[in-house]
Amino acid sequence: MNNTHLAKSVDALKPSAIRELLKHSKMPGVISLGGGIPSPELFDKAGLEIATRNMMENQFLDAFQYGLSEGYPPLREAIGALCRGRGIEATPEGILITNGSQQSLDILVRTLINPGDKVVVERPTYLAALQVLQLSQANILSVGTDKDGMIVDELEALLQQHSLKAVYIVPTFGNPGGVVLSDARRRKLVQLAKQYSFVIIEDDPYGEINFTDQTYKTLFQHAQESGSEGHVIYTSTFSKILAPGLRVGWVVLPEWVRQKATIVKQATDLHTSAHSQAMAASYLALGRLTDQIQIIRQAYREKGYFLADMMRSELGDHISFHMPQGGMFLWATFRYDFDTTAWLSRTLEEKVVYVPGEFFFSDHPDKRTLRLSFATPTMNELEEAVRRLKKALP
Repeated sequence: MNNTHLAKSVDALKPSAIRELLKHSKMPGVISLGGGIPSPELFDKAGLEIATRNMMENQFLDAFQYGLSEGYPPLREAIGALCRGRGIEATPEGILITNGSQQSLDILVRTLINPGDKVVVERPTYLAALQVLQLSQANILSVGTDKDGMIVDELEALLQQHSLKAVYIVPTFGNPGGVVLSDARRRKLVQLAKQYSFVIIEDDPYGEINFTDQTYKTLFQHAQESGSEGHVIYTSTFSKILAPGLRVGWVVLPEWVRQKATIVKQATDLHTSAHSQAMAASYLALGRLTDQIQIIRQAYREKGYFLADMMRSELGDHISFHMPQGGMFLWATFRYDFDTTAWLSRTLEEKVVYVPGEFFFSDHPDKRTLRLSFATPTMNELEEAVRRLKKALP
């Protein structure tokens, strides 16, 4: 047997650069600024222990029995309330529970995209989204970003030449760029979706990790308010605000796609772990999540601003970056011609890793870029990591 027996879509699939870099991050003495891994110090251990006891006492059969493909009803109710707090009107019937945002995206792409369908992403965009779209054999197009997020005028120009099936976007503190799509661009993007009849897949893992008092309407809310319901599908997760090991996310589905997406979910895994769903529902019932999110915001705010200060102080002559206002990442660009993928071999010698930026581009990669995650390292580790990066400069 050889590669000729593989599906063409799988044969062409490349491994995640981030998952590969995790191997290096496990080496002794290495400081990783690579993976977007939540700090384990911010897991609500006490709350999760209480939720576990409550689940075992009150939801034992639900937690260890087969469940509905759509998801555990008490959890869907709780997520509906959570969504309303984000300005999204979502009934439990419109919520599909998934194994995190990654499966949400996989299910949506399986449900919506045919081989050759044109899908637009940001440049740069979430690496794992590119993997899913490549596996579906979508025709991936891209538009640029700036400090105000996706350049929607570029998308509008693209629409003059191409018929699009979907736009995938992380509009709030996106991965990897960390930028926020401006309110004016949000309104225009939703308007274009209605005008040109394409679907927006709004991925929102980081929206709650906001370092400022400014709030942002989701694209889903804009669509509801402007009579464009059905053109935006919203997905989010508990991975960044509760615990990634639970593998619990969700999709808010317009009525026209609910049944088919649920059938795709059935064919994929029958249902998300009943144990994880019951655990999440039990935790949400405690009412601790709001305070926990505030703790996470404060911790990541301090780390993000500290890393930015260190970068300016030690590497400001070499690297520019957008100041993070939320999320888990700092996206940086060398001020001169530079290959950050090649540089990684030198930084590994200094025992510090990051993710080279070129992997986040579907086309026209900018080799001068890199993504730094400040979520997991301590303040001392962040300081030392920047010094090691400076030492590794040629």
